[in-house]
Amino acid sequence: MIPKPATGLRRARMVRRQALTIGLLVSGYAGYYFCRSNLSVTIPLLIADLARRGMAPDAARVMLGSMASFGVLAYAIGKFPSGGLADFLGGRRNFLFGMAGSIAFTVLFAFSGALPIFTLAWMGNRLVQSLGWAGMVNIASKWFSFRRYGTVMAIISLSYLFGDALARQFMALLIEHGLGWRGVFLSTAAVLGALLIASLFLLRESPADIGEPEPPANPFNLFTNLNDGEKQKSLRALLSPFLSSGVFWLACGLSLGTTILRETFGLWTPTYFAQSAGMSVAEAAAKSALFPLAGGVSVILCGWMSDRLGRGGRAGVLLGGLLLSAVALLALGLGAAAGSTFRPVALVAIIAFLIIGPYSFLGGAIALDFGGKQGSGTASGIIDGVGYLGGVLSGDSMARISIAYGWNGAFLVLAGVAAIRALPLPFSCSTKGG
Repeated sequence: MIPKPATGLRRARMVRRQALTIGLLVSGYAGYYFCRSNLSVTIPLLIADLARRGMAPDAARVMLGSMASFGVLAYAIGKFPSGGLADFLGGRRNFLFGMAGSIAFTVLFAFSGALPIFTLAWMGNRLVQSLGWAGMVNIASKWFSFRRYGTVMAIISLSYLFGDALARQFMALLIEHGLGWRGVFLSTAAVLGALLIASLFLLRESPADIGEPEPPANPFNLFTNLNDGEKQKSLRALLSPFLSSGVFWLACGLSLGTTILRETFGLWTPTYFAQSAGMSVAEAAAKSALFPLAGGVSVILCGWMSDRLGRGGRAGVLLGGLLLSAVALLALGLGAAAGSTFRPVALVAIIAFLIIGPYSFLGGAIALDFGGKQGSGTASGIIDGVGYLGGVLSGDSMARISIAYGWNGAFLVLAGVAAIRALPLPFSCSTKGG
C-alpha cells in the first residue's frame, strides 16, 4: 500500500530528526574526548615539565598515573548516580551539563601549576564527564527502535573512538607546531565549547518534543510492567530489577575487565610508544590514534553482527574478542614487538579491534536491552560504574607495574585480565529476551 503523503512526510521528518540526533550525540561526545585524551597525549610533556622542576621522571610518571587513577575513580563514582539522573530528569540535561563542566575544569587544569590542583581539576573533569554517556543512552532509547539498538549504539560509540582518534591527531598537530601542554588543554576546551553551543540549540530529548511518537523498546527489558513513557516513581523501584538480575551482574563483571584494558591503552599508549619504540612525542600521539580508530571499525562490525545473530549473539562476540585479545596481549608481553617501530603499533591496533567492539556492547546495546526507555540510563550507569572501578587500576597500578617489570610485564598482566573475564561467557550476557 502506498502511504498517504502526510504519513510519508512525517516519516521523512522523523528520519531527518533521528539523523540530526545521532549527529549531535556523536559530535558532542567526541568533544568530550578532546577534553579527556588531552591528558594521555600530554603526559610526556608533563613528565618533562615536572622533571625540569626537579622531580625524577619515574616519580613523575607514578604521580601522573596516580592522578589519572583518581580521575577514573571520580568517573566511576559519578557513573552510578548519572544513570538515575538521566532516567528521572532527562538525558539532555545530563549531556549538556557534562559538556559545560568539562570545559570549566579543563580550563582550570590549564591555568594550574601544581600537582594537587592538577589532581582536583582532573577529578572534577572526569566526575562531570560521567554524566554524558548515560544521558546519550537515555536519549537514544527514546529516538530509536530496539531492533536497531546494536547498530545505533555502534554508530554512537564512534563518538568516543573516532572522536578520540581525531582528538589525538589534532593535538599531535598542535604539539608538532610547538604548542605546550597548556595550549593543548585550552584548545580542546574551545572545541568542546563550540559543540556545546550546537547541542544546546539543536538537540531534543525525544520525538515527543517535535510531536512524534517514540519507537518501541525491547519487549523483554526489565521494566516490561511499565508503559512507554511511564517513569519509575522511586529510586528503589528503579534499581530493584537490576540488583536482582544475575545476568545483569555478569555484564557488570565483564565491564570491569574490559574497562581495565581500554583505560590502560587509552592512557599509556603514547608513553609506551615514546619510551619503547623511540618515537617523538608528536609521533607517539599520532600513532596512538590507531587504537580508537581500529576500535571504531570493530564497533561498527560488531554492532551490525549483533543485531543479526539474535539471542546470545553479543555474548558470542564478547567471548571471541576477549580470548583473541588475550593471545595478542600475550604476544606483546613475550616481546613480539621488540626492536621494531611497526609491530608495537600493529599489535596495539589489533588489540583495539578485538576488544573495543565487544566492550561497546556493555554500556550501550546491552544496557538498552536491560533498561528499555525507563531504566536505560541507570543500566548504563551501573555497568559503566562497575567497569570504571576496575579502570582505576589503569593509572597508578599500571605505572608501577611498567616501572618494576617493564611494559612487557604490564602486557602479561593485561593478558591474564582478558582471559579471566572470558571465563563466564559460555553462559550469556544478554537479557532474558536476547
